[in-house]
Amino acid sequence: MRAGTERAAATANGGRHVVLVSPYELGRQPYALAHPAAHLVRAGHRVSCIDLSLQPLEDHLAADAGLIAIHLAMHTATRIAVDALPKIKARAPGAALCAYGLYAPMNAALFRELGVPNVFGTEAERDLARLAGGEGEGEGGAGGGADFLLPDRSSLPPLGEYASLILADGAKKVCGFAETTFGCKHMCRHCPVVPVYGGRFRAIPADRVLADIAQQVDAGAEHISFGDPDFLNGPTHARRIVRAMAEQFPGLTFDATVKIQHLLRHAELLPEFARGGCLFITSAVESLDDAVLEKLLKNHTRADFVRAHELLRAAGIALAPTFIPFTPWTTLPGYLELLRAIAGLGLVHSVPPVQLSIRLLVPDGSHLLHIPGFARRLQPFDRQTLGWPWRHADPAVDGLYESVRAWVAESEARNATRREIFTGIWQRACHAAGRDEPPPALSQGDLPIPRMSEAWYCCAEPV
Repeated sequence: MRAGTERAAATANGGRHVVLVSPYELGRQPYALAHPAAHLVRAGHRVSCIDLSLQPLEDHLAADAGLIAIHLAMHTATRIAVDALPKIKARAPGAALCAYGLYAPMNAALFRELGVPNVFGTEAERDLARLAGGEGEGEGGAGGGADFLLPDRSSLPPLGEYASLILADGAKKVCGFAETTFGCKHMCRHCPVVPVYGGRFRAIPADRVLADIAQQVDAGAEHISFGDPDFLNGPTHARRIVRAMAEQFPGLTFDATVKIQHLLRHAELLPEFARGGCLFITSAVESLDDAVLEKLLKNHTRADFVRAHELLRAAGIALAPTFIPFTPWTTLPGYLELLRAIAGLGLVHSVPPVQLSIRLLVPDGSHLLHIPGFARRLQPFDRQTLGWPWRHADPAVDGLYESVRAWVAESEARNATRREIFTGIWQRACHAAGRDEPPPALSQGDLPIPRMSEAWYCCAEPV
C-alpha cells in the first residue's frame, strides 16, 4: 500500500494523532520525519509532520495531538527545540512528549527537566511506534533493526521550499535528500555520531534508497544530496546505488559527504561517481595542522588533504572542504597558514566563509573529553548554548574568532563575494598577528563551484 493510501486508512480508522517535529536540518526535507511517519501510519496512527524551519508552530500544531516527537538532528536543532517547548506544551497540553535523534541521548537529562520524559536516539521508529501505542516511557541510543519502508513525505513541505542547489553559473536546481547508511565506522573525537554509534554503521537496502529517490524525482528533485555521515562507509553499497541511480534517472546529479581517508582509499570510484552525476563532495577536513588532526583522530594529514583535492580535480568533481579553525590548539600563525593554503589550492570560492569562523563545539558526552587534560580547559556547562565553553590560552585567538565571526555575518548579510569576505578575514588575521601582509593571490582556477543554498555543518556549528 502506498504511503498516501496508508495515511488515509489510518485517518479513517481513528488512530492516535502523532505529530513529528523537525526544528532544523540544514534546509533539507527531513528523512528522520518521513521514515518514522511511514512506520507510524502502518501501525494505524494519524501522522502530521511539522518543519519549524518553514512552518510556524502555531499554524500547524493541532491541539488534538496525542504524541509529539521532536527530532534533534544537530546542535542548532536542539537549541531551537528548547525554545519551542513552552509553545508546544501550551498548544497541545494533553500530548505525550518525546525527543529523539542524534542529539537526544546526550541532552536527555535536560529534556527530562523540561518535561519531556521520553528520549530516544537515532533509528527510533520502533520506540516511537511503541510509545504511540501506549507502551510506556523509555530511552535509547542507536535503535537499529527497524524495517526500512518507503519514507512518507506527504505531509512535509514540498521540495521546492527547501534548500536548493546553486550551480557555478548561478542557476538553481530543486534538491532532494536521501540517506544510504546510518552511523559511521570511524571514531573522530569531535563527531556527534561517535557517542551514539561507537564506530558502527548500518546500510539501508539499495532498493529502498532508490525508491525514495524515485518519489523525490517525481516530486521535482533534479539533484540528490546524500546525508550519510560518510557516503563511503560501505563503498560497494555506494557504488551500487550510484550505478542504479544513473541508469534509472539520467541527468540527475548528486553530492555526498566523504572523509579524506576514504577519498584516498577508494580513489578508483571517483571517475565513476563523476560519470554518474557527482558534482561535488563535502569533506570535513577540520584543520591543516597535523597535530590538531591527530588530537581529533581524523586519520588524515595535511598532505592527504592535498592529495584528495588533486584526485577529485582530476576526476572532475569539486571539493567542498569544511573546517573547525578555532580550537584550543589554534595559533595565529596557523590560522594565517590555513588561509594561505586555501588560496594556494584554489579553494577560496569552494569554502563557505562561515567555515572560517567555526569554533570547536564541545557538547555533553563529546569524546573530546577523552583527550588527557582537555577537561581542565573547560568552563562549567552552559545550559543556554548546550555545551562546555572554553577559552583559548591566547586571548588574541579568541579576539580573532569574534572579529571573523562578526565580519562573515555582516558580509554575507549584504551578499558580499567570497573573495571579498576572504580578503577581510585575511586582513583581520594579519592585524591579530601583528603583521602587515597583502592577501595571497587567488589561483587562476579558483572559480565558483556548485553549492547548496544553505551551508553544511557537521561536527561544529555556529553558536
